[in-house]
Amino acid sequence: MNSAFTVFMRYVARVEVGLKPGHSDPEGETTRDSLVEMNYAVESVKVSKVYEILVEASSLEEAKKMVDEMCRRLLANPVKDNYKISIEESR
Repeated sequence: MNSAFTVFMRYVARVEVGLKPGHSDPEGETTRDSLVEMNYAVESVKVSKVYEILVEASSLEEAKKMVDEMCRRLLANPVKDNYKISIEESR
């Protein structure tokens, strides 16, 4: 008997989205200014968003492809954002 089913695993993806160099970061600049006013020797602050996404996929490679597509379609603006993905099997 031939069994034709796919086993799905759970993966946790961590996506960090931040501005590309050369783009202004008003939130980072305001935070830097506030820290300097509090007498911290801060040169710069960059703000990023972090998404933690639980996905089901048949392999780590499929999970990576799926999350990369999510980034390109919704989570990151390719004109102004860079993104970094890390994925591990969920426990």
